[in-house]
Amino acid sequence: MLCRYAGAVIDLHTHSSFSDGSDTPSALAKKAYELGISAIALTDHDTTASHAEMSNACERLGIELVSGVEVSLRDNEFPKRRPDGSIGARNVHVLGYFLPLDAAHPLQRKLDSLRGDRDVRNLALVKVLNEKGFDRLSLDYLAQLAGNEHSIGRPHFARAMLELHPEIVGEMNNENWARIFIEWLGSDGKAYVPKTSMSIEEFIGAAKDSTAVFSIAHPLVNYVDSMSPTEIQATVPRVLESLRSRGFHGVEAYYGGTSEPIRKLMVKLTRDAGMIPTGGSDYHGSYKSDVTLGFGKSGDLRVPNEVLEELKAL
Repeated sequence: MLCRYAGAVIDLHTHSSFSDGSDTPSALAKKAYELGISAIALTDHDTTASHAEMSNACERLGIELVSGVEVSLRDNEFPKRRPDGSIGARNVHVLGYFLPLDAAHPLQRKLDSLRGDRDVRNLALVKVLNEKGFDRLSLDYLAQLAGNEHSIGRPHFARAMLELHPEIVGEMNNENWARIFIEWLGSDGKAYVPKTSMSIEEFIGAAKDSTAVFSIAHPLVNYVDSMSPTEIQATVPRVLESLRSRGFHGVEAYYGGTSEPIRKLMVKLTRDAGMIPTGGSDYHGSYKSDVTLGFGKSGDLRVPNEVLEELKAL
């Protein structure tokens, strides 16, 4: 049973059924209220269409809502070696806060383009998986899981693979779920298909003269090959210097998937770079059953309320 936490709790990285989360925005807001979360950002992938429902629910419950989004973009400044030995742009995730919601805004038009890229990627990924033995997997099946074909994400692919082809990936359990993202759907996986060729610069450039503020999501997942403090300290400062020069103000240092010592190190490196340490659980509901809204994977995540105040001050 959920219970309210004594003290201000904020979560600036969550997903709903409008992208690859299992909870509707209304259910997500209710869960946030029951946990004592005072402020939340709904950062669905490539869309702010969930904002209206979430806004109504949060207003009823007295929760502060930040309009947000998470997008997958290409970072050409830090190329990555692919499993086949080739070198290409690095795929990274970016969080946007205080987004303009007008459909005519250039940033919303970029989101529309990214949704189109996602649809193309999903068709290509279905074809690749079919060729690799997942012949019962179809776009129609995925659309039923997601609610519509435009909200299909990798968790829906993982669920379909487990439900339809346990003879290939095993039965549905947490271990096999995690393995699918590493061996099949991740950037080094056997069936990986990049979602977009849009660069960081192109997307952030569309936010000119708007209220949008950008933070790099789970930077260690994006840029570092291991959680070794030595490697983090050797790699992260030059990455943050580059990101700041390209329009980023935040770094998701308080990430729900990392340990407290790593979070402390990332907060220090972020502050040293003159940036704001943002944070969130990366909650996806039942699609990441080991992640608790507001409190992350380890349960000890606490994102200071001052972080939100700093973002608002921008």
